[in-house]
Formats: sequence, C-alpha cells, structure tokens
Amino acid sequence: MITSKRKPYHLSFDDAVHVWLRHWNGEFQHRIAASYDVNPGRVNDVIKERKHFGSRTEAAKRLSL
Repeated sequence: MITSKRKPYHLSFDDAVHVWLRHWNGEFQHRIAASYDVNPGRVNDVIKERKHFGSRTEAAKRLSL
C-alpha cells in the first residue's frame, strides 16, 4: 500500500480576500473550504480575522471597484 503525503495547503492573503468576497456573496464556509481543499476552520479563521488580518479591508476595496 503506497500512501503519498501531500503538504497541507495554507490559505494565502489573496485567497483570504477571495474567501471574504465569496462569504459576502452568500457561500457557505464549508463549500469555500472544499474548493481550497482545507479544513472549514481555516476559512473561519479568516472570517473571524484570526488569520490574514486586513484581508477584509482589501476585499471591501475590490468589491467597490
């Protein structure tokens, strides 16, 4: 049995900006997480601003363009 270990994906700042945009658009956190292949807690970390502080402000700027 061969198992390949992949490195876990970490959301980047730009990913976090897109998480905000998708969240504001009404997408569920677990679906956003699935598209990045991360645990839903990582998306929640962004939304609760425990990770990538400032991504909300950047997303708001991009939304107003």
